[in-house]
Amino acid sequence: MKPTLTEVQAHAKYVSYVVGFILSVITTLLAYILVVLEIFPKETLIYVVLGIAVVQLVVQLVFFLHLGHGGRWKIITFVSAMLIVLIVVIGSIWIMNNLDYHMMHMSPDEMNQYMVENEGI
Repeated sequence: MKPTLTEVQAHAKYVSYVVGFILSVITTLLAYILVVLEIFPKETLIYVVLGIAVVQLVVQLVFFLHLGHGGRWKIITFVSAMLIVLIVVIGSIWIMNNLDYHMMHMSPDEMNQYMVENEGI
């Protein structure tokens, strides 16, 4: 008997989840092994692990969230959400860096006094 269209789609989705899971486990183990065995210098290792993290992000977006399927609106929504997250994260880092720069030469007592004096700003 020939399988129906919904059965074929269900099987394809199942295969997609299994492949995505296997690739996610491989990328996780690869990052773990690289860190434990210290194959690269620490400065290089940070970038290698970040690269593996980006690969794992793409794997999870494609295989679990099916970002490549389902039309343009899904991608537009995802990109908009990522832009908002990036703006919040980069803005927070910028603000913290600016505060650190301007308060770097103060002792903790001077910082407390400055914050008390400028509390109403």
